[in-house]
Amino acid sequence: MESKMERMSSSVQSWVEEHKLATIGGVWAAAVGASVAYSRRRAPQRATSLRLIHARMHAQALTLAVLGGAAAMHYYTKTKSSANADKMDLDFYAHLPPATDADGNENERWSW
Repeated sequence: MESKMERMSSSVQSWVEEHKLATIGGVWAAAVGASVAYSRRRAPQRATSLRLIHARMHAQALTLAVLGGAAAMHYYTKTKSSANADKMDLDFYAHLPPATDADGNENERWSW
């Protein structure tokens, strides 16, 4: 039986997979807000423009880290799904008509 935290974690993970760009934008906005708040508390004498510049730089660094994580997650899920796809037996060629008939004549469907 799954615990409440495990269900919530899988729910959040599936939402993030569906809304990657919104997640990255939300992380960026949260990073800007947190950086401005931290800068305001730590050095109240700094100019607002300088706080915003530093906040933007911190948010950009965090966004690059999140984009790297999203790329790694995409690669991991794609690799996992392609491994499952290799196991499938499509048997595509069994449904095609033969290229030649019993006498060796070319099938009309395969001629140009």
